[in-house]
Amino acid sequence: MLRLINLDLYLYRMSQIFSFSFNALGSVNQISLCAPSHALAEHAYLTALEEVQRIEAKYSRYQEHSVLSIINRQAKTTKVKVDAETAQLLNYAAACHTQSAGLFDITSGVLRSIWNFSEARIPALEECEQVCQAIGWQHVVWKEPYIQFTRADTEIDFGGIGKEYAVDRVADLLQKQGSSAGFVNLGGDLRAWGKPPNRDCWYFGIRHPRKEGAIIGSVPITQAALATSGDYQRYFEVEGKRYCHILNPFTGMPVSELQSVSVIAPVCTLAGSCSTIAMLFGLERGVAFLREMGLDALVVDRLGQRHLINSSKKSLFVDPFVD
Repeated sequence: MLRLINLDLYLYRMSQIFSFSFNALGSVNQISLCAPSHALAEHAYLTALEEVQRIEAKYSRYQEHSVLSIINRQAKTTKVKVDAETAQLLNYAAACHTQSAGLFDITSGVLRSIWNFSEARIPALEECEQVCQAIGWQHVVWKEPYIQFTRADTEIDFGGIGKEYAVDRVADLLQKQGSSAGFVNLGGDLRAWGKPPNRDCWYFGIRHPRKEGAIIGSVPITQAALATSGDYQRYFEVEGKRYCHILNPFTGMPVSELQSVSVIAPVCTLAGSCSTIAMLFGLERGVAFLREMGLDALVVDRLGQRHLINSSKKSLFVDPFVD
């Protein structure tokens, strides 16, 4: 008698986890996939890598011919027509601006002209005030598919959502290609799907914002994204005070109420934008915002105290790997 075999289940059980590391988007990244062979996993990885490189080339402010650079040059004097993908990102950025009462603003990237976190220099108040005049979504005339700036010194930058968008694009692409389980981690922002062989979920540690190499918590994920915003990625200290790269667009000054915010959401773009908005809001307002959004989060305040937000009514952030 012939025995019928569920081929998909058989291949899944025969799968191994294959991991690939690469540099892109200014960070060290990892893609891990469950596959029956290294050859199949590598083929999927190369497809994913190509997509990451496409997004970086299209939206990098460092590349002269990127869509972003073209917009920033031409929209100062004329309307610029954008493609559907760019329009989607602009619409999302506009929604984030509204949700954050103007604190999440993709025109705030111009503050990099006065903040250089490779050296301990605090800009003068007059410098901040001058640069902040160019910041504000009100200086952007966005009527899909056309964008134009009302000030010659205004620019946009997808730094707050671009990497997270790339995570989602790659995760969707790999699943459409038949990947049963895996995760995409771009510089600490990630999205996972499926279950690894012989385990119920993926476990990810959350970096301690003050102890190098230590973990402040961990989270089990099977079909979700995790993103963290913190004051420890680019910063300097002067007289015991930390100045980080997350900047208030109204004052031009760094945030200081929170050390980090980690958010779980269905997609990484949402997790990343909400973690940044919470950092900009500060403790009380940030926690209220995350609860209002119905998201699970781990917030670390300026004193290092943890605040767990369990909107899903179950504790997703756990402690087994806490240092």
